[in-house]
Amino acid sequence: MKKLLFLLGSVAGLHSFGQLVTRVTDPVEWVNTLMGTDSKPSLSNGNTYPSICVPWGMNFWTPQTGKMGDGWAYMYSADKIRGFKQTHQPSPWMNDYGQFSIMPLTGKLRFKEDDRASWFSHKAEVAKPYYYSVYLADHDVTTEITPTER
Repeated sequence: MKKLLFLLGSVAGLHSFGQLVTRVTDPVEWVNTLMGTDSKPSLSNGNTYPSICVPWGMNFWTPQTGKMGDGWAYMYSADKIRGFKQTHQPSPWMNDYGQFSIMPLTGKLRFKEDDRASWFSHKAEVAKPYYYSVYLADHDVTTEITPTER
């Protein structure tokens, strides 16, 4: 009798280990463009930035937490976004050329990147290869970027 109860309990317990697995049908959903962005000049942890682009694109869009020209466009540890940069930069070790940055804001125009910078949280950030969205708290603006062909 004890063996029968143990067997029935074991079989019933096996059902509790069953899990529903969400199946990803589009491989791009597995991509996390924030991987490798926790870098700084003193310690390299990937040296990447979250680019929003079409495959084999010439130009990329990226959120910019660093200052223009310093080579480090996006650092995960930063808490302010200074703009959204159009870039050709393949690596932070090679500086960029022909880049520009735009920033959505409300109220008075601010052109200096320190003045227009806005606090953001990674909780309000969506980073995919084909789409980027972030809430800029200081300007009360949600920014969305998606790439297209010419």
